[in-house]
Amino acid sequence: MPSPDASDAARRTTSGRWKMLAVLAVCAAPVVASYLTYFVIRPESRTNYSTLITPPRAIPDSLPLTTLAGERVKPASLRGQWLLVVVSGAACDAGCETQLYLQRQLRETLGRDKGRVDKVWLIVDAAAPRPALLQAITVAESPTVLRVPREALATWLAPSAGHTLEQHLYLVDPMGQWMMRAPADPDPAKLKRDLERLLHASASWDFPGR
Repeated sequence: MPSPDASDAARRTTSGRWKMLAVLAVCAAPVVASYLTYFVIRPESRTNYSTLITPPRAIPDSLPLTTLAGERVKPASLRGQWLLVVVSGAACDAGCETQLYLQRQLRETLGRDKGRVDKVWLIVDAAAPRPALLQAITVAESPTVLRVPREALATWLAPSAGHTLEQHLYLVDPMGQWMMRAPADPDPAKLKRDLERLLHASASWDFPGR
């Protein structure tokens, strides 16, 4: 027969687990509610242009991010803001420059909501970016530039069929979940509309700053 002490310990363990799940549910509820409002409760107005990622993919804690100087960056440090993510090699060809320009313009046109969105440029090789390009992208607020091996990044982000990681913009929510992928060669106006709707749907719980 189990001893009274063992039974009490088991009850406390079970109770603790339920409390932990309740806390997690409360933290996730605003995000879930805003997505339900946008994508489910009002389906007649749902005209998302970008591809919704279901289920969303959380940024892996093991993702090996580093600064250009080689310093390790914790993936969790990217949470707390909506992220517009560009992926490319350091050489950054014409397509990459177009993506970085679009990333900047999208954020700038959000007006007072732009403080809720961060720009991130993920470099998937070991080369050094051109100094002139780094200078050019700081005209507006500079993006967060990080390096990550392509193979590791592919465990989190993925392109659509027939395309590469570099051909898309990726939208990550404040909980660090990749939840939307823009089409290759996107229509800026339609992409902005997607972003504005998500910011509007999350306005009750998401605020500027990490």
